[in-house]
Amino acid sequence: MNTANKITLFRVALIPVFVIVCYWEAPAAQWVAPAAQWVALGLFIVASVSDFVDGYIARNFNQVTDFGKFLDPIADKLLVTAAMLIFVEQGRMPAWVLLCVIAREFAVSALRLVAVDNGRVIAAAWSGKVKTACTMVGICLMLAFRQWPVLDMVVNAVILVTTVYSGVEYFRKNRDALNPGK
Repeated sequence: MNTANKITLFRVALIPVFVIVCYWEAPAAQWVAPAAQWVALGLFIVASVSDFVDGYIARNFNQVTDFGKFLDPIADKLLVTAAMLIFVEQGRMPAWVLLCVIAREFAVSALRLVAVDNGRVIAAAWSGKVKTACTMVGICLMLAFRQWPVLDMVVNAVILVTTVYSGVEYFRKNRDALNPGK
């Protein structure tokens, strides 16, 4: 097991810890106690940064593995989905926004599977990277400023717009992957 894969496994292990911390000392009127709020934010930041670190190490130190290619995107999606599920439960994110995010992830993953089956690899698009960065930063802002409903609405809108845009772009640029014979 190489260093990049160990960092990815570390990120996966942080996810349940992050979720548990989000429920620490949560009185009926508040979902997250102030101390737990900052611990949850710290855990989310560490997990998010570890995504960039493991990718950098894998690419620059020849540690790219099939295991890493499989687990890294799953770890990212689990981390983001866990945070968004907490926000849905708190009433800070509409469930349909989360559904759009999950639907986009399934659709792009399916497109990539079809493309690979036809001998083609679809690389990560710039818009997908922007979507990921906006989502991660937005989640950090929502974790840090839980008493700002306007911020929640702005973050939800940014996440939704970048998610839909990047999903449409993947399909527009790669529609020929669905019909390789034409």
